[in-house]
Amino acid sequence: MSDTYLLLWLEAPLQAWGHDSRFGRRDTLDFPTRSGVLGLICCALGAGGEQRDLLARLATGDMHVEAYVPTGHEGKPQPRPPLLRDFHMVGSGYDTEDPWQSLMVPKTAEGKKAVGAGTKMTYRYALQDMAFAVVLDVPADLAENIVQALVAPVWDLYLGRKHCAPTEFIFQGQFASAEASLEHARELAEAKKRAFNFRVLEGEHEGEVITLNDVPLQFGTDKRYRDRRVTVQDWQD
Repeated sequence: MSDTYLLLWLEAPLQAWGHDSRFGRRDTLDFPTRSGVLGLICCALGAGGEQRDLLARLATGDMHVEAYVPTGHEGKPQPRPPLLRDFHMVGSGYDTEDPWQSLMVPKTAEGKKAVGAGTKMTYRYALQDMAFAVVLDVPADLAENIVQALVAPVWDLYLGRKHCAPTEFIFQGQFASAEASLEHARELAEAKKRAFNFRVLEGEHEGEVITLNDVPLQFGTDKRYRDRRVTVQDWQD
C-alpha cells in the first residue's frame, strides 16, 4: 500500500524541541525533532506506553521541515527571533514538613532530602515566534486515524513542552506527494506574511549535515532512540 503525506503546521509564540537536555538546562533544537512530531501524534491518538509497533511504522518515512519567520512592514524577512531563556526554581517555597507539599520537592534517588533543601535551579530555552511546515510520510492505512486524531485529539497537543500551545490548526492537509504538501505550505506561509528561513532534509545533501538521536524506538518510562542524519539548508543555499 502506498504512502501518503500529511502537512503539519507548527506555529506558536514559544516552541521547545529538546534533543540533548539535562535537568538543569533544557535546550531546544532550531526545528522540530522526529521524536517530538511522533510524540505529538501519539498524544493526538491517545497512544500511551511504549508504542513500539506504531513507532516502527512511522519511524522510516521521510520528514521534511521548512521554517518560516515573520516579515516586516515592507514584506522583507525579519531576522530569526533569538532564543528565550526561562529561569525556574524547582522545589522552592514548599513546606517539607507538610506531607503533600513535600512531594513537590526534588529528592535523591534514595528518596532523601537533597542538599540545599531540594531546591534546583533550571534554565529552559524556547524558540520564539517561529512557524514550521512539517511534511510527514506515513503509511496510507494509518493516515485516516492520524488525521482524525489531529483534528480531534484525545490528549492536549503542544509543541515540545506543555506551555507551548499551538496558535494554528496543526493538520493542514493530506497529499499524494511531498511537493504538493510543500506547495500548500508555502501558500499558507504567504497568507500569514511569513518568509522562508531554512529547511531540514533527511539524509546528506548540500548544506550543514548533522546527526540527531531523535528517532524513537519506544516511548514510556524506558525511552529509546536511534540516530539519523539530516541536512540543514539556509535560505541562501
